[in-house]
Amino acid sequence: QISMAALAQRGLGLRRLGWMTAMGLRRPPTAARGLAVAAYDRMRNIGISAHIDSGKTTLTERILFFTGRISEIHEVRGKDGVGAKMDSMDLEREKGITIQSAATHCTWKDHAINIIDTPGHVDFTIEVERALRVLDGAILVLCSVAGVQSQSITVSRQMSRYNVPRIAFVNKCDRTGANPWKVINDLREKLKYNAAALQIPIGLEIEHQGVVDLLIREAIVFDGENGEVVTRGPVPAELAAQVEEKRNELIERVAEVDEELAELFLLGEPIEAEPLRLAVRRATLALTFVPVMMGSAYKNKGVHALLDGVLDYLPNPSQVKNMALDLDKGETPIELKCDASEPLCGLAFKLEEGKYGQLTYMRIYQGTIKRGDTVANMSDKKRVKVPRLVQMHSNEMTEVQEGKAGDIVAMFGVDCRSGSTFTDGRANLSLSSMFVPEPVISLALRAKNRESSANFSKALARFVKEDPTFRVTTVEETSETVIAGMGELHLQIYVERMRREYGVDCEVGQPLVAFRETLRVRAPFDYLHKKQSGGNGQYGRVVGYVEPLEEGEKGTFAFENHMVGNSIPPEFLTAVERGFFEALAKGGLTGHPVTNVRVVVTDGAAHAVDSNELAFKLAAQGAFKQAFIIGKPVVLEPLMKVEIEAPNEFQVPYKKKKKKKNCLLPSPL
Repeated sequence: QISMAALAQRGLGLRRLGWMTAMGLRRPPTAARGLAVAAYDRMRNIGISAHIDSGKTTLTERILFFTGRISEIHEVRGKDGVGAKMDSMDLEREKGITIQSAATHCTWKDHAINIIDTPGHVDFTIEVERALRVLDGAILVLCSVAGVQSQSITVSRQMSRYNVPRIAFVNKCDRTGANPWKVINDLREKLKYNAAALQIPIGLEIEHQGVVDLLIREAIVFDGENGEVVTRGPVPAELAAQVEEKRNELIERVAEVDEELAELFLLGEPIEAEPLRLAVRRATLALTFVPVMMGSAYKNKGVHALLDGVLDYLPNPSQVKNMALDLDKGETPIELKCDASEPLCGLAFKLEEGKYGQLTYMRIYQGTIKRGDTVANMSDKKRVKVPRLVQMHSNEMTEVQEGKAGDIVAMFGVDCRSGSTFTDGRANLSLSSMFVPEPVISLALRAKNRESSANFSKALARFVKEDPTFRVTTVEETSETVIAGMGELHLQIYVERMRREYGVDCEVGQPLVAFRETLRVRAPFDYLHKKQSGGNGQYGRVVGYVEPLEEGEKGTFAFENHMVGNSIPPEFLTAVERGFFEALAKGGLTGHPVTNVRVVVTDGAAHAVDSNELAFKLAAQGAFKQAFIIGKPVVLEPLMKVEIEAPNEFQVPYKKKKKKKNCLLPSPL
């Protein structure tokens, strides 16, 4: 039996195909198109995601420049004070990070491409989540020096959650220490990808000039002030051996998951460029292979080839299987058709507050929506009119008359929540929303002056509506407004936005700790409440004991009647229970609520005239205070359940560090 590696070593000759064409040196002009004019096979909906500072926004800026969507290149936190096009918020330009996902569209070689640039910081992970929920393909950007980082793993998990085909782009090949082969190994080891390079770099670090296309064995060099001069030529002699080695590796990796290419491979036939390209596309769409491309977005190298890769290897809207639930048939899953003539079905995946009202981003999966149409919100069954329909270019808008299946549009004046499904009323369908992680950090917040209270509430209501991971609660015990989110930066950004956008200065602090008190031992009580003030008085006596609940028992308070006879008349037992329950609200040590106690009443006494509900309620409260001191009370600290995911190689140091922090680790971890 001959191994695949042995067959590869025989040398699979390659005939250059006639489908290659030299790329023009000019940037294509912007195509002024109406939505969905392009055929579905000439549409792409992609997202750009990565770990923070991997170069996502810089890459998007170059894509917009080379496709003619913008006329000048501006850098993230650039010296000219303009900033990258996709970072439209002042806070984004000041901090040099992406905070909100931003949508745009461009045209490359007669293909319409919708792009969503997403944040890389883990605090804004919901922006990545909702973008990947509605996109057909993605570019996973990786730093050629750092390789696969923590957020790279998170983003990869999000892509897998929504079955999004992806291309890996190894960026920053011009940096000192650049090593794309280490990055590819990281993809295989840390992300478990079946990944292989489609290109090899022509020089690294300061000598990086371009890439060699392994499929057609052609060198692509990027020159000019902005990399707009693209020269194609023969492979440099010093790279010829590496080209053959990496090309054979690519063929072997793809042949492992594609039957058609495997047949050619095992027969020892020459693998030409076109069959290899089609095999890479099939494997990528099947989520069994991740093609790897490389370059330097900052130095304008490799972006043209990456755009070609988006067209060659990522799906068009009609090639993605999207499911909805048919509410008329007991939520039976049905497959949506990427067809403009079918009943409308779209998902509102992002909300923004604009100067003209709420701006709702919607991905149309099926059917057509037109300006002035009446659509149904399947969340509350309300029908609303669409007064304006726009296509977004970062923070700029272009009015459009309609959007069709496969398009991403935005609606003005439609009130809804993120994750709402819209139809035209002809079909009763619902789409699944995106995954929303639980908040991990909280802060106490209050306006510095009362005059700002109205704007304070208005701002919080808006942010909660826009961001599902931002939560606001009012703690009754402390009368505090507590905001919760995905991290410290996440909450700091919202506090700063309140100041800038609503003129509300806030005081921020740690929330008061919600301590609890409880008893450690059983404590008896025998308390008489007696009051005489002329006329009917108050009389009530309760006898029994208070004890801590056993671990595992349900609830935090239990009341039991163990009396023999009716020492306390039955009509007063409810008042006794209520009195003990109200006494739990304030413990005798720190004033915090008391929890996990059982009250057992064994005896009591009543007066024929002076006993009433108030008397027995006050007797119960006095009895609890009496027993609480005897029961050796203690203050309880709150425990938080936290789930942490870490690579296997860090399990041992992770466990040691958590034990030092007094964490309780389950076994096995």
